[in-house]
Amino acid sequence: MLEMSAGTQMVVLFFILLALRLPVAFALGLSAIYAMWALGFGLDLAGDLIASGIAKYSLLAVPFFILAGVLMGSLGIAERMIRFFRILIGDLPGGMGVVGTTVCLFWGAVSGSGPASVAAIGPLIIKGMEEDGYSRAFAAGLVCTGAALSIVIPPSIGLVIYGVIAETSISDLFIAAIIPGLFMGLLMLATLPLAKKAGSVGGAAASLERLSPRPYNDLPYGKRLWRSFLESFWGLMTPIVILGGIYSGAFTPTEAALVATVYALLIGGLIYRTLTIDGLYRALSDAAASSAVVMMVVAYASLFGWVVTVDDLIGHYSTLLLAVSDNEWVILFIVMLILLIAGMFMDAITIMFICLPIFLPVAQKLGWDPIWFGVVVMINLAIGLFTPPVGINLYVAANITRLPLEKVARGALPFLMTSILGLAAVASAPEMSSFLINLLR
Repeated sequence: MLEMSAGTQMVVLFFILLALRLPVAFALGLSAIYAMWALGFGLDLAGDLIASGIAKYSLLAVPFFILAGVLMGSLGIAERMIRFFRILIGDLPGGMGVVGTTVCLFWGAVSGSGPASVAAIGPLIIKGMEEDGYSRAFAAGLVCTGAALSIVIPPSIGLVIYGVIAETSISDLFIAAIIPGLFMGLLMLATLPLAKKAGSVGGAAASLERLSPRPYNDLPYGKRLWRSFLESFWGLMTPIVILGGIYSGAFTPTEAALVATVYALLIGGLIYRTLTIDGLYRALSDAAASSAVVMMVVAYASLFGWVVTVDDLIGHYSTLLLAVSDNEWVILFIVMLILLIAGMFMDAITIMFICLPIFLPVAQKLGWDPIWFGVVVMINLAIGLFTPPVGINLYVAANITRLPLEKVARGALPFLMTSILGLAAVASAPEMSSFLINLLR
């Protein structure tokens, strides 16, 4: 290590600490502090760097989007959505698989966090898919994949952080991610025939009595659909309120996070009347814990990024990457491969703070659109959320289903294959990301 630069030693030390199972945030912080010492800087600078790293207005969106997602999951909004979509499309070929995919995509526009989406909608979807004949592992794999798209489909915490790092428009990122996110959802639907179903055991109405105290099975289809629509209406309006407000200019993406939180409280307190003091306390506690994990990574990653800049690792490694080939598609393939491999071992936020300072200058040098590149990066990182060994969605789903992680990972394998194909399609067709932006300008 003595022959390496301080920055390179920092990177090596970071991976060693990860291998020793130290939490990511502390691995980032300790390796960065070591590099600062090796470079001759006083540790009193670390506090200023951490403070400046998290003192960004756009980052206020992170805790509020997390809180909004937790509230909507705990106030019965997810249950009402699933009931509505199950009545609406549950009798289509694929049954609850189609319902699960649709709800995952819809919930992605509510939560913005993959693991939180698995926890909020996973239990109901997985149970419903089992009742419809799917294996529990395949159902868990579908939820892992659909929930991972929460960081692609706006509003997305991942896109917010990418926008902060890349210093680009978060609103444009949100608009650009809509079509690629829906496209990835369609590929999930195309994966459903790969499931070996044991045979439908009840169809769309099989468990509506469990999902609702009202006797849905005794009503005609039209009345069942209308009643479930009325019950889920305010939840279904959530993406329209959030995204419509952003795109109309009524509020910024950061302000939209606070609007989403207030909207969830109003739904739970005034309309569904499911909000209780104890429930609010638990939601605030869960959101605070999740936000603290994210913001600790952001804080210590600012130290890491400062060393990367001071020791000119950006120039060194970006030059090496550009020297690999004169073909920009070869370089893009290498970038995506690095992100996919990194996603097997690290969380999305850590990967962005480590890799983007190196990849963004390369993208700028090659003339890549930073908005399109952000969408491609986000799909890469979404795939990492359900790729073993560290795909966090797999762990959450394994905890919900009480299945071994290996079985959940096998259930997610068909979706992993189609998602990689979808990534290749989005990467090779920048128009998919730019279409809506050009249309709305």
